[in-house]
Amino acid sequence: MKYVLAFAGSSSKQSINKQLVTYAASLVEHAKVEVLDLNDYELPLFSVDKEAAFGHPENAHKFLEQIKSADGILVSLAEHNGAYTAVFKNLLDWMSRIEGKTFFGKPMLLMATSDGKRGAKSVLGIAQDRFPRHNANIIDVFSLPSFTANFSDGKIINDELDAELKSKVEKFQEALQAISRAS
Repeated sequence: MKYVLAFAGSSSKQSINKQLVTYAASLVEHAKVEVLDLNDYELPLFSVDKEAAFGHPENAHKFLEQIKSADGILVSLAEHNGAYTAVFKNLLDWMSRIEGKTFFGKPMLLMATSDGKRGAKSVLGIAQDRFPRHNANIIDVFSLPSFTANFSDGKIINDELDAELKSKVEKFQEALQAISRAS
């Protein structure tokens, strides 16, 4: 059985991106899916001085090991001032010092949401440019605009947007299955 790792690039306990990635995770069939919380992987603020003095934090290693053990990744990035959240950027900085190719070529469904009409498309653009340099195999990208208007009771309530996400999850699953056939 395939193992899929899901997480939101946010530390908010009420994260709308965690709600989105949890919903997307519920759509994945024939796989064990684990939704991680970045709050369980607290890290000091990255600096080369801290790295030289203390090495790489255990939680950065643990998160990286979760990625290594996964067959695929679902991620929904929160957008702060048009870019990654500080907590996600810090995690990526630490992990990339341990392993530059952080995502190990794993199939990834990259998502984001916000209450704005653009649905966090700025951070998605940044990630689409940056993640492949960390060996991300981005299968597809999904943006959910106007979260409060389009998401309720743990699911997308806009039929068109829900169908779009389901189609992208299906494409992600096909990529997971292709790994099985190639092995």
